[in-house]
Amino acid sequence: MSPTTHSPPSIPPTPPPDAGTSAARVHRGEVSAYETVRDSLASIGRIAHLHAFTEVWPEEALERARSADDALARGADLPLAGVPVAVKASEGTGSHQAEALVRAGAVPVGSTSVPGPGTAWKTWGRTDAGPTLNPWDPDVVPGGSSAGSAVAVATGAVPWATASDGAGSTRIPAAWCGVLGYKPTTGLLPARDRAGLTVGGPIARTVPDLELYRRVVLGGSPVPVPARIRVAWSGTLGFNTPEPETVELAERALRRWERGSGAVEVVDAPVALADPAEAWLARRGTGPDVRASVSRGDRRVLAELFSRVDLLATPTTPNPPHPHTGPGEVMSVGFTWLFNLTGHPAGSLPAGRTVRGLPVGLHLVAVHHADAFLLSAAADAERTAAPVLYPG
Repeated sequence: MSPTTHSPPSIPPTPPPDAGTSAARVHRGEVSAYETVRDSLASIGRIAHLHAFTEVWPEEALERARSADDALARGADLPLAGVPVAVKASEGTGSHQAEALVRAGAVPVGSTSVPGPGTAWKTWGRTDAGPTLNPWDPDVVPGGSSAGSAVAVATGAVPWATASDGAGSTRIPAAWCGVLGYKPTTGLLPARDRAGLTVGGPIARTVPDLELYRRVVLGGSPVPVPARIRVAWSGTLGFNTPEPETVELAERALRRWERGSGAVEVVDAPVALADPAEAWLARRGTGPDVRASVSRGDRRVLAELFSRVDLLATPTTPNPPHPHTGPGEVMSVGFTWLFNLTGHPAGSLPAGRTVRGLPVGLHLVAVHHADAFLLSAAADAERTAAPVLYPG
């Protein structure tokens, strides 16, 4: 159930340091890893009312932070020394991505909520204390299934969190909590389900932190922003019936990027694809090859599209965050789950807030294995078109 009284947003008045900044401060000796993790644990305590965490590990986290400080004093190479990270409960600390972050010095501070049983929609989270609340408005869900991860990041309790995405479960909560989510190209990380649809990824507050994650977990160097980025815009993909305000905010963010960057050209490239619902559900049940559930026609449309443009842009969701009672007939995964079937890398950036004050996202999709390019383009968008979400 949702709360009966409205509360002000549980968002810090100014954005706290991101992961890269926190690591740099520890390396310069301005603050210790122990102090960084201690402050994160205090922030987690301050957002307990949002039910973002299923478990918090203060003793273990502080001991890891002490060990990171000792290792740095001995000259160890720990690029993420003392950076707090929350881990999605269904991912845990044993996932490939969590282990890579920990090896680099990041400190797991707790596990974040995921949906419980009882609903077909998974855009919510649950803990023993109650449902996870959206930090912008407790009467609506934070998105899911990486619900607590998005809330933990949006509130500044941690600079980033692990997530996983089988139909939009990283990108949707990132959009609805006003932060960023990145789904890598399928195959770059071990699949999290036997159907091969679910891939790990981060939720963060800045694109540089998404890029830092990519370098640490996936490997590879950053790429410069090209002189020209051609972007195709679609407000429906040919099968969604989105809420007009959500489409307007996403397109407005894209046009701000076009005007502010000087490198972006939004081109006329109509996109007409088939609704992937039947294919996704069939794939979930049978687990065939990653492309087998996508029609040849849709594969041709996407191949032809990406031969002419660098990115496809859509709203992240057809709808803003919905009440705790559910989304109704709207498929919140309408813009995201196709790209779990096709394997394309994709990310969600903040696009702005609705009249009611609820965040929504701009969704960017790139060609397979163009993850570094996707994030360099997203960084350009963040620099030139980021909406003002923080109330301060």
